[in-house]
Amino acid sequence: MNEKQTPADPWYKNGLQFTCTGCGDCCTGDPGVVWVTDEELQQIADYREQTIGEIRLFHTRLHGGRVSLTEFANGDCTFFDGATRRCQIYPVRPMQCRTWPFWKSNLESEQTWQQVCEDCPGAGTGELVTLEEIEHRLELDDD
Repeated sequence: MNEKQTPADPWYKNGLQFTCTGCGDCCTGDPGVVWVTDEELQQIADYREQTIGEIRLFHTRLHGGRVSLTEFANGDCTFFDGATRRCQIYPVRPMQCRTWPFWKSNLESEQTWQQVCEDCPGAGTGELVTLEEIEHRLELDDD
């Protein structure tokens, strides 16, 4: 932080542009973790008309004492449809997915945001997301 910035005045104080292009890039690639809560799992189960047990068994794993969605061998999320390049649970996707790309790790600096913009075609373009909305999403970020 430079001397003119305060914790209430982050580098992205004027907001950032982001509009999801639906490309699916954030759902594919290297394996990672997508944290899910019991409530989110129940919402997914209801949406898919399955039991929560089925969702837990076929779509989750324990990682560091927490529950994460699984991925296919190629790194794609268990709910990513490679044929349509769409999320099969988009209306009830986990909070971690809903808050992308406004994660603490992506907003550490302008340089980390620029890397996100290089990897995500919707980041840095489209709708202006206000500081207030970014801060709201950061509060929801549980990484």
